[in-house]
Amino acid sequence: MDIELTHKPSYTHVRAALDSGESILAEPGAMVSHSPTIDIETTTSRDGLLSSAKSMLGGESLLANEFTATGGPGTVTLAPPTPGDVHHHELTGETLYAVDGAFLAADPNIDIDSEFGGIQSLLAGASITPLALKGTGNVLIEAFGGLETVELDAGESYTIDNDHVVAWEESVDFDAHRVGGLKSTLLSGEGLVMDFTGPGTVWYQTRGLDSFTSAIADALPGTGDNGGDAAGLDDFI
Repeated sequence: MDIELTHKPSYTHVRAALDSGESILAEPGAMVSHSPTIDIETTTSRDGLLSSAKSMLGGESLLANEFTATGGPGTVTLAPPTPGDVHHHELTGETLYAVDGAFLAADPNIDIDSEFGGIQSLLAGASITPLALKGTGNVLIEAFGGLETVELDAGESYTIDNDHVVAWEESVDFDAHRVGGLKSTLLSGEGLVMDFTGPGTVWYQTRGLDSFTSAIADALPGTGDNGGDAAGLDDFI
């Protein structure tokens, strides 16, 4: 399989060139196009891939689309649902952790499961359940906005807002907590953050989807008293 990323970094587009018999699994709705030699099967199981209740805890779908080149080589193109970047990661027997919603695609032999973020995170009210992508092969994770990389030395720590975290290597320790008490959280506009301690690499996105959708919602016209129509839309119908 050959992976090519184009239109980086704002509207990254994934081109996966498959040899005959090769497959790639992708989240529902990720496909943009494919060649005539590609067969598509929607599956709920591949040795447990995205098929367990634990995977649902990570925010990912129980379903995955499997694209297979049959009768010759073929090409599949994929894209995230939001504007942003894609990170291509090649696993060699290790684990990559990703937040819910970050999974875009992977080789079929990659196992995907959810793991609780530790008793400290649960006690902090974070209920973090990162996806664990394990095995050997290609993994593609998506980001909303640009994608930044933080390289941490042993014992070095870094704090990232939960809405911006994308993925981190298994060598990195992590915990989650809320910023201060209720009053400081409301006044600061910040809520849940994640602390990472090296050695290893952490990836984060330059825009937060929750913050973005909140800004859009705040900018929409308010709902009036005319039967629930925003900004008097009945006047224009």
